Amino acid sequence: MERKQKIEWHNAQKIVICEDLVAAAKHQLRLLAEVDKNRCLYDGPILDRAIYRYKNCWLPLLAKYTKSNVTDGPIVVPLDCEWIWHCHRLNPVRYKADCEEFYGKILGNQDVVSSVQGVSKKQTEEIWKRMYPNEPYELDMSTQFAENVVEIVSGTPETTKYDLHSAVKRQSSFFYQVSRPHMKDDLFLEGALARYKGFLHLIKRNKERGIRRFCVPTYDIDLIWHSHQLQPVSYSKDLVTLLGKVLEHDDTDSDRTKGKKLDTGYCDTTKQWEETFGFKYWRAGAMYRGNVPSPLTINLGQLGNVSRKVVPSNDYDDMIKLPEKMFVEVMVEIVAVKNLPSGHKESLFVTCSKKQSDALFNAKRKLSISSETGMQEVALFQCEPTGEIVFELLSYLPSKLELLGTVSIPLQDFMNSGSELWIEKWFQLVPNSGVVCSKPIDLRIALSFTSPIPAPYVLQLAPPERFRQAKGWTYIVDEAGNEVIKIQMRDLTNSEETKTCLARKEVIGITPSGETCMLAEFSGAGWSLMNSNWLFQLQNKFSETEDIYELTGSRKVIIFPGRKLEFELNNCENLKVQHHFTTAVEFSVENPHGKAVALLNLKSGSLKVNEKRLLLPGVLLAFILSSDGSLREKGFGGTVNAVGELAGDHNKKVNYEDEKMVKSSGCYSSCGGHGGCSSCGNCGGGGCVGDYDHEKMVKSSGCFGSCGGHGGCSSCSSCSNCGGRCGAEAEEFVGNYDHEKMVKSSGCYGPCGGHGGCSSCSNCGGGGCKAEATNEAVAA
Repeated sequence: MERKQKIEWHNAQKIVICEDLVAAAKHQLRLLAEVDKNRCLYDGPILDRAIYRYKNCWLPLLAKYTKSNVTDGPIVVPLDCEWIWHCHRLNPVRYKADCEEFYGKILGNQDVVSSVQGVSKKQTEEIWKRMYPNEPYELDMSTQFAENVVEIVSGTPETTKYDLHSAVKRQSSFFYQVSRPHMKDDLFLEGALARYKGFLHLIKRNKERGIRRFCVPTYDIDLIWHSHQLQPVSYSKDLVTLLGKVLEHDDTDSDRTKGKKLDTGYCDTTKQWEETFGFKYWRAGAMYRGNVPSPLTINLGQLGNVSRKVVPSNDYDDMIKLPEKMFVEVMVEIVAVKNLPSGHKESLFVTCSKKQSDALFNAKRKLSISSETGMQEVALFQCEPTGEIVFELLSYLPSKLELLGTVSIPLQDFMNSGSELWIEKWFQLVPNSGVVCSKPIDLRIALSFTSPIPAPYVLQLAPPERFRQAKGWTYIVDEAGNEVIKIQMRDLTNSEETKTCLARKEVIGITPSGETCMLAEFSGAGWSLMNSNWLFQLQNKFSETEDIYELTGSRKVIIFPGRKLEFELNNCENLKVQHHFTTAVEFSVENPHGKAVALLNLKSGSLKVNEKRLLLPGVLLAFILSSDGSLREKGFGGTVNAVGELAGDHNKKVNYEDEKMVKSSGCYSSCGGHGGCSSCGNCGGGGCVGDYDHEKMVKSSGCFGSCGGHGGCSSCSSCSNCGGRCGAEAEEFVGNYDHEKMVKSSGCYGPCGGHGGCSSCSNCGGGGCKAEATNEAVAA
């Protein structure tokens, strides 16, 4: 940052906020998670009833309490009323006006306790019962209220004419955007608070200069902004002090199409931020995630009882020994280069890789230089939070590819307490031998990280040929190709049982240490796993059109065909590969609508498991579904042939001599199908061909690593030079679209619109604000 920009940032951090917004953000996330468990509050008769109760019960009770202090302690707001109150306060100008019109002052939340804080509700329930003897304090979420609401509301004075139904529907998707684990991390939230102050500073500057601008926040800023608005008295005081009036929050615009209000506002905010403060606006973990995953199409009421707590571990839990790993999300942009030697000022690019072995980021990624192309290209990938990221500056000449210099950045520097999780500065390159320069070459790199969170376990079902052992065994290997267990299915059916169609089978496992154990047995209705700790069987009650399997034991897990919930692909190639996958979804009191805990690729034998306790059950499911012919007939089966070779190809390190490259931000490494792009303007068609010395370059944008199908661009993308369907046919979990998504665009960052690279949007946060000299209309 230049001195003037440092002063601007310093002044922004002087903005006074009366509340602890980091703590408020954590509370907001807890509330949103609780509401998301009760999705009937998003729409329908339960929402109707909740709005009625909020307007005609909670607000009058709150007004009476704040006026006369009718209790000795705090009052506890019911969950349904708290959710509607939450959405009302997120229109701070309207909420202030409504409160002042009906109650003479802003109704704040001082001495009000949230329903999710576990405080005794007895005192509040008594007050509620005295005021509303015919209305229960706790809303029964399972009851239908539609007709009663109409009758009761018709005879009750209105407290606000604000359309709370629409407000609720606009906010119902916000939790998905901010629900990832790093959002609760103190270091991440402290950075978000600093950025929120920077956001307010931009609005203040616009107001001072009479500039009308619709400012759009990223989601980390938006979370803090929401948290501030949920303290309505403090928010009003703080913003009036800063701007002379309450800052409006306009969340009515959700169209992310390029050139529309939200996209234009985000691009303008990005430009103003970077000019004012001297560093990038985007942040890892703070960008738009894409659409909310589709809900599961089963009758949740048929699940029966779900467990609240996991039972203690058993002897089988340690059969598969894998170390726990962490990962971070990384965003990087190569901003500029200076002091280049003569003859090397064109055809420049940078590669990014890990110096040490990394299970998640195991190949070089190619990046263009923003100042050279005139366009911002931001790479998004995941890696382990250890080792060093290596950047190499290369120049492509007609006769050769020349390495000009390198720089390594240790990740540990950003993982320490007190780190800001980002950096943007000039790095001096270590020159390659043979490169003559009068001055050291400098590369300006912008890097941003999330806080580390647990990484999923990735395993592979490998064929016996890979290990040159007796046939009949399937080897389960980790990401490095090391054996973790070998398993075999044996048919125990005798001749008499064959006549009566009573099949008996068992699965035997042997660990690398030589321990042998019977892991599963089949007889009649289904598979009994791990000494009857789990039962795996077909459950037709869940669906009339699909075969859905149930795994019951210490948890209730349903096995669905296709990619579900967070494993769902948000692109138009989705259906083409759905039949290769099954998703294991756990149902519990904490996750009544399901949480995806494992993903199995039946074609390749790859298995991703999110929790250690489900490693062995997940492996057994993968093996049984891939090996049992009766299941394959039902569309669940697959093959493990040649899996070892596939896994090996993905784990190859990239060398200059054999790497196949794509020019621009197209597919780099393991491209398949149409490789670079398909059916989009200014994009090439072919695949990834050629090498460093005589490559055929393909212009594309969007994807790096294991792009399949239509690779970088697609006709459904309307961002300028933005990628579309990234890796729709990639079938491994190492180095594919699950881990690396690239974007090339003047305003699109990260996985825009859920299409891998860019879709019809910029990857902006949840809305924006129009800072004016007289009026601020803000969206989020």
